[in-house]
Amino acid sequence: MKRRMNNIFCRDGRSFVLAMDHAAMMKSPDLKEPGRIIREGAAGGVDAFLTTMGILKNFSTDFGRAGVILRADGGISALKKQMDPLKRLYTAEDAVCAGADAMLCMGYPGSEQNEHTLKYLARLAADCDRWGIPLGAEMLPYGFEKVEDSRSVENMNFACRQGAELGADFIKAEYVGGEQFEQVTKNCYVPVLVLGGSKAKSDEELLTMVREAMDAGAAGVIMGRNIYRRENIGGICEAISAVIHDGATVEEAMKCTGKE
Repeated sequence: MKRRMNNIFCRDGRSFVLAMDHAAMMKSPDLKEPGRIIREGAAGGVDAFLTTMGILKNFSTDFGRAGVILRADGGISALKKQMDPLKRLYTAEDAVCAGADAMLCMGYPGSEQNEHTLKYLARLAADCDRWGIPLGAEMLPYGFEKVEDSRSVENMNFACRQGAELGADFIKAEYVGGEQFEQVTKNCYVPVLVLGGSKAKSDEELLTMVREAMDAGAAGVIMGRNIYRRENIGGICEAISAVIHDGATVEEAMKCTGKE
């Protein structure tokens, strides 16, 4: 377990994960060249990739020394309105056989349609322990259901801690509340990695969010669309890595993008 965890997190206890699992559930035209994105991301300093079984099988040589996290759940399509509930798709044995270093699944506390994710999260955590593979949990209060104040600091605090209590080895969470996010990272005794979200951000906005999240105790980030939609994937990856691992300021990191 520890060896595989070290393939995701560096010696400083931090990690920069590039998420490439979107096309399994939604239209993702920006992911049309997975191999190129992986190679450019790895060259720019990405520590690990969150990806699908298909990408893992077909682009295994492109990952180089980077770690690989297999998306464990899904089985739904954005073509259907409203989408069906999420399902657990893969076991820990599947992940080990495919060569993954870890797995990740969703956790939607309070969701009317998807609170069952908490049950398969717990079962998958036990399964992963038997096979010596770390499990991450993307903990989002109420999922994507329209609930007022669903992403409050209080709700995110509870959700992240619940993910750890159910057996997750690291948490993927939305950065909320600015400096108050420190409540979330202090209350959660496993590493918290901040997600990037779908909203397009400028280089400076993105790096500012990463810097603020790290200052609030995050152990790194798991980001996808705000990275692979860019022309200079390697440059923005190098900049994010500098913030996470070198403690760079936004101004220092911007030099890596060529847009200082």
